[in-house]
Amino acid sequence: MTTKISVFISRINTHYGEQKWTRWREPVGELVRTILSQNTTDKNSLKAYANLIKKYPTWEDLILAEEKEIAEIIRSGGLANIKAKKIKKALIEIKQQRGTIDLEFLANFDVQKAEEYLVSFDGVGPKTAACVLIFSFNFPIMPVDTHVHRVCNRLGMVSTKSREKTQELMKSLIPSEEMYNFHLNIIEHGRKVCKAGKPRCSECFLNDLCAFYTVTTGK
Repeated sequence: MTTKISVFISRINTHYGEQKWTRWREPVGELVRTILSQNTTDKNSLKAYANLIKKYPTWEDLILAEEKEIAEIIRSGGLANIKAKKIKKALIEIKQQRGTIDLEFLANFDVQKAEEYLVSFDGVGPKTAACVLIFSFNFPIMPVDTHVHRVCNRLGMVSTKSREKTQELMKSLIPSEEMYNFHLNIIEHGRKVCKAGKPRCSECFLNDLCAFYTVTTGK
């Protein structure tokens, strides 16, 4: 870890606080929830997830439902037809492979093997897999969403064109024990300060180290 990245982590921890890991939900639930979160807001995807688990108390109930019915239940999350198909297909494949709809066995895998298993499902990319692994198991992996990708590139931690490439590089840049904390805090920074359209650079406590600020202000 470079001195500059160490300073980023230290300042972000000081400003937003150190986040203690707690399990967000069991891994199948986290998988479903993260698929629902694709290309929409947390508010919309959480509503869709709440509607889904209210309608289908077990994952077995869900896979017996018609895709069009599932789509209606998750309509608030956007791209409902596509997500309904992905969710049902993934759960059916898990049951076919494991005999039950459960992913707790991933705790016995190393992070690379667990990630490879999850991305084998249609609709599950590196970010979705990483969310399951870090939020359900605290694996040392950092999901990269649009906020993380934007902020890390602006700061100059990476220089990438895609979230997938950013996520790949961040594995070696952020210490394992800091990944959960850094992920949550950098998202918070992206929402409050380093916004997509109008970044509040003059107020940012990282601007003296920020590549974007240096280029845009000439300082």
